[in-house]
Amino acid sequence: MKKKIIVCVVTIIFLAGALLGFYYSPFWRSMEVRLDIWGTKLHTLINPVGQAPTVSAALPTPVVTTLAMEGGLTATQAPQVQTSPTVEITAETPQPTPTGIPGEVRLPSPKFELQDWNNCGPDALSLYLRFYGWQGDQFTISNEIKPLRADRNVNVDELAGYVSNHVDNLTVEYRVGGSLDLLRQLIAAGYPVLVEETFTFEQPFWFQDDLWGGHYLLLNGYNDKARTFLTQDSYWGADKYISYDQLDKNWQAFNRVYLLVFPPADSDKIKTILKTDWDADQNRQNALQSARRETQATPQNPFAWFNLGSNLVYFEDYQGAAVAYDQARALTIPQRMLRYQFGPFLAYFHSGRTDDLMSLVEYALKVTPNSEEALLWQGWGLYRIGKKSEALASFAKALDARPGYADAEYALDYVKNN
Repeated sequence: MKKKIIVCVVTIIFLAGALLGFYYSPFWRSMEVRLDIWGTKLHTLINPVGQAPTVSAALPTPVVTTLAMEGGLTATQAPQVQTSPTVEITAETPQPTPTGIPGEVRLPSPKFELQDWNNCGPDALSLYLRFYGWQGDQFTISNEIKPLRADRNVNVDELAGYVSNHVDNLTVEYRVGGSLDLLRQLIAAGYPVLVEETFTFEQPFWFQDDLWGGHYLLLNGYNDKARTFLTQDSYWGADKYISYDQLDKNWQAFNRVYLLVFPPADSDKIKTILKTDWDADQNRQNALQSARRETQATPQNPFAWFNLGSNLVYFEDYQGAAVAYDQARALTIPQRMLRYQFGPFLAYFHSGRTDDLMSLVEYALKVTPNSEEALLWQGWGLYRIGKKSEALASFAKALDARPGYADAEYALDYVKNN
C-alpha cells in the first residue's frame, strides 16, 4: 500500500513538473500569444469594435469653447495659476537652449532586453533601473505588478509603486504636463526620463483597427542640432532616435506624463529642475492651464480636450471633466484609448451620467475584454442602477484579470456590506 502511495505521489509531482515546464516553455509562451491574437480576432468578429461611442446628446460646442476660453468648464473652478505661454517650436525655429546645458548629451545606455508580450512597462522600467546598477529584469517587475501575461496595460502609478515598494536605494516621482525643454534639462543633469507615448501597431487585430496604442519609452540623450532624443525602445530596440516634434506629438496623447527614478540624495537637485512642478498639486494646475491653452490653440485636437478632462478629474471637477471628455469623444478618440486612461469612467460616474459610463465601459471591454479598470467601473455602474449581483460578478472578473487589484477588492467588500 505504501508503495502505491509513493508511486502516486511521485507521478503527481512528475506530471505537475511537466505541466509547469510546458507552461513556462518558449513553445507555450509563443503559443499563448497566438491563441490570444486568434481569440481577439474571433471576439471582434462577433462583437465588432468600430469607433468609440459619442455622447448621448448633441454637444453645445459654442458654449464649451466659450467656457474653455474663459478658463473653466463649470461654475466650480479648479485652482488657477499664472504660467508663461507655451512657445511653439517648428522645424524652422531653433530650440531655445536653457542656460547652462549643452546642445548634445548622451547618457550611458543600459544593458538592453526586448520586451515580452504586453510587457513594455516592466521592461522599460527595468532598463531605467539598470542605469543605476539594478540587477533584475522585466520579469522581476512584471511578476509583481502584472502576474498575468495577458494583462495589456500597466499604469504609470503601478510602475512608480514597484520602485517605492521593491527598490531600496532609489526613489521615484511622476508628473504630467512635461515639456521638451524639461526633458533636456533632466537628461543634461544626468537623469534618464521614462515617458508614455503613442505606438502604432504593425498589423490590425480587428476589422478597421486604427492601429493606435500606448507605449513606454526611456530617453537617455538628446541632440539639439539634429533635434532628436536618444531612446531605449523596448519594442524596436536599443539606441533608437525620435525627433523632438514626433515625440511631443506622441506624448501629448498621454498628458505628457513622465516618470523619474533617482537616488534619494538627489531630491533637492530634481526639485530645482522641476521648479513648481515638484509639488504634485501645483504640477496639475500647471498641466491644467497648458491643456486649456491647447484647446484654444487647436480646438479640433481630441487629445487636448482629453487632457483637459483628465486634469479636471484630478481636482474632482467631474462635471467639467465630463464636458471636456464629451468634446474629445465628439472629435473621435482612438479605439484603445480607454485601455490606458480611465478619467472618463470617473467623470461620468461622479457626475451622475451612468448611461454614458455604461456605454464607454461596454466599448472598452469590446476592445480589451480583460481590462480590470473597465470591469471595475462596469461594476460600479451596475451597482448604481441596482444590479448588485451583476456588480459583484464584474468586480470578481476585475480581480481575476488582475490578482491583488486593490480597487476591486475594496469594491467587492463595499458592495457585499452595503
